[in-house]
Amino acid sequence: MLDAIDKDLLKAVADLEGIPKGAYNIRKNGELLGREVSANINIEANEAGSGIIVRIRPGTVNESVHIPVIVSQAGLHDVVYNTFIIGEDSDVTIVAGCGIHCGTSKSQGHEGIHEFQVKEGARVKYVEKHVALGEGKGKRALSPTTKVYLAAGAYAEMELSQLGGVDEADRVNTAELSAGSSLLITERVMTDGNQTAVSRNEIILAGENSKSNMISRSVIRGNSKQDFYATMDARAKCFGHIECDAILMENGSNETVPSLKARHPDAELTHEASIGKIADDQLMKLMSLGLTYDEAVNRIIQGFLK
Repeated sequence: MLDAIDKDLLKAVADLEGIPKGAYNIRKNGELLGREVSANINIEANEAGSGIIVRIRPGTVNESVHIPVIVSQAGLHDVVYNTFIIGEDSDVTIVAGCGIHCGTSKSQGHEGIHEFQVKEGARVKYVEKHVALGEGKGKRALSPTTKVYLAAGAYAEMELSQLGGVDEADRVNTAELSAGSSLLITERVMTDGNQTAVSRNEIILAGENSKSNMISRSVIRGNSKQDFYATMDARAKCFGHIECDAILMENGSNETVPSLKARHPDAELTHEASIGKIADDQLMKLMSLGLTYDEAVNRIIQGFLK
């Protein structure tokens, strides 16, 4: 059964009002809370008992699977290793994420390692949200890792967001692309107070005509700090682009390091990076329409993170 805290966390990380329809696996405080499979999506524990294996039948289209994690136990640091095998020519959505509710002075955390094996011609959209709630003073830590392997002609779109309450985050994204495959990663992170967030990314464009686009949007408020590192490693005729933009507010600080490695004469790699404050003319325009200063700032931030 879901209690009020569970429902709040599921709504925050997976936009769920309760138990979802279709295939799902809900993990609470390091244990299975509920699981359902479908004719085309199977979920089972891995041999080590450290996570799950999600297998999607070849040719499956217009289906989704939800795998949220919620942590509300004081002092718990949960670790899970999940594997997703997306069959040939399928087209599916995977909704993940972790929500922490802290009600004490004890620290809480979650480390989720997700490996994606996307087979030939398959398409997958992966949505992952990280949120921390609660009035407790304990540190809330989240350290997600994604490992993506794209077969020939495969496509993966990854939406990764962390928009509140997380004190410490250390994200790692790696990917290897085969011929004709494509990867789009969009990362959105907002920090405040004394929070820290680090994002480390390495994308290997190994196959001919592979393509990848990495987009990062960061808002750094208070005394918080964010660091972003991204490498595109081109080993064939391919295209890769890194775009990273950060808004600094109050005493926030940021280090952004995009890296391009061309190991093939027909590799095409580009990057854009910007760090700055909210422009005064944007604020003045919105305030002239009747918004307060705080309302104008929030409107700009929300638009930037979309």
